[in-house]
This record gives sequence, C-alpha cells and structure tokens, in this order.
Amino acid sequence: MATAHSKTAARFMISPAVVLLLAWMIVPLAMTIYFSFLRYSLLSPGEETFTGWDNYTYFLTDPAFVAAFTNTIILVVGVLLITVILGIALAILLDQPMWGQGIVRILVIAPFFVMPTVSALVWKNMFMDPVNGLFAHAAKALGLQPFEFLSHAPLASIILIVSWQWLPFATLILLTAMQSLDQEQLEASEMDGASKWSRFYYIVLPHLSRAITVVILIQTIFLLSVFAEILVTTNGGPGTASTNITYLVYAQSLLQFDVGGGSAGGIIAVILANIVAIFLMRMIGKNLEA
Repeated sequence: MATAHSKTAARFMISPAVVLLLAWMIVPLAMTIYFSFLRYSLLSPGEETFTGWDNYTYFLTDPAFVAAFTNTIILVVGVLLITVILGIALAILLDQPMWGQGIVRILVIAPFFVMPTVSALVWKNMFMDPVNGLFAHAAKALGLQPFEFLSHAPLASIILIVSWQWLPFATLILLTAMQSLDQEQLEASEMDGASKWSRFYYIVLPHLSRAITVVILIQTIFLLSVFAEILVTTNGGPGTASTNITYLVYAQSLLQFDVGGGSAGGIIAVILANIVAIFLMRMIGKNLEA
C-alpha cells in the first residue's frame, strides 16, 4: 500500500516538469505544422491563406532542396569517416603509457567545448583566410599560391571545421572502450605471433564496434542540424554549394520571409531526422544484442 502511495506521490511531483516539457516540444511543433499549410509571408502579415500541401510540394521540388539534401548526406558521411577513423587512431595512441598523458587527453578533448560559432570564426579568420590565414602563410612559405578554401571548396571546409569539433567526442567514447579491452588477450595473441595489424583487425576493432556504433548514432543526429558553421563561414554559398537542409529552412523562412515554405521544410527535416534516428537505433540495438 505504501509502495503504491509512493509511486502516486512521485508521479504527482514530476508531473509539472513533464507537462512543461511536453508543452515546450508540442506547442512549437503544432504551430510549425499549422503554418506549413498556409501561404504566410512576413512581408504581408495578416494575409495568410490556406494552401494545403502546396508548400511541401514547392519545397520538395525546389532544385535547392536536392542540392541541400545531397550536401547534408555528404557532410554527415564525411564528418563520420574523419571522426571515426581519426578517433580510433587517437584512442589507441592515448591508451599507450606516455609522459603527461592526462594533459594530452585534456588538450585532445578541449575542442569539443568550444562553441560552434567561435570555432567557425577561428577557422575562417585565423586558418582559412586567403590573405592573413595560417594556411595562406604556410603556402607562401613553400612558394605556393594560397588556396581560397571557403570559395573553392566550401563544403569540404565545413566538413573540416565540424570534424575538428566532433573528433574529441569520438575519441573520448572510443578511448573509454579501449580501456576496457582485455590486455591479456592482446599479449597472448602477440606471443602466438600475431602481427600488429592482425591484433587490431581481429581483436581491437571488434571490441570497439559497439562504441563506434554509439558514436555514429549520436553524431548523425546532431550533424543533420549543422547550422552555425555554415552561417558564419559561407552563408550556404557559393550558390548552394554548402547549403544543407537546416540552412535551407533558415533561408526560406527568414531570408525569403516565407514562413509557410520554411515551416514545411522544417517538418520535412524533422521527418528525415526521425527516419535516420529510427534506422540507427535499430542498428545499434542489433549490435548490442550480438
């Protein structure tokens, strides 16, 4: 009887927080769905008209959507490849005994705590600037012509910046997994004559598979909504060369003042993100059961 009373009291106490959280999520989503069915321009407030699925049709058939969708996939895959591969390498390196190991680990993890806007500004002005950037000075010192990263390779530049931010996260997760690896197993395989590559491929990599899956799952969810780095560095350009779906929704809503079209794009982005999340959750579930 006391247990049932305690459960009721606990539910009553957390109910305000749950209601507030649901309102925080559901109200904006409901308003976005409502606006997505209207022709609603910020330039003519009060003149909204119901358009049905027209906003969705327009957004999906817009050539910019195809480019943005492609760029989003390339961005996510590119960052995942860089962070997972380098994360495994750094995790193995940091797992080795070395002088100042704690300081090195802190320095490797530090970029993850830098705000995306600040990170993008640093890369844009201190590294990639074709006149005063460090890359430009290095090119001139080697007798080469400075390369304009943000103009000639905008999407690759965004991938580089975002990878630098997320590499510490992947390294931290993979390093934690590395520290749980049975060292006796590695020593036994070494005594049996296994090469370093064989030990990595048949022992280390399978041991890291679950951690890699977790990294892919979490990073993918966040990488689908990369925005600040694009806004600060390239503004989605040149043209739509570095525009992803998130930036396209922003441009549609606030640069073209089309709240209806931007809301439809936002709903489409949410649906795509949920499809990816469900697929990845099933993948990680199967991996954990294995």
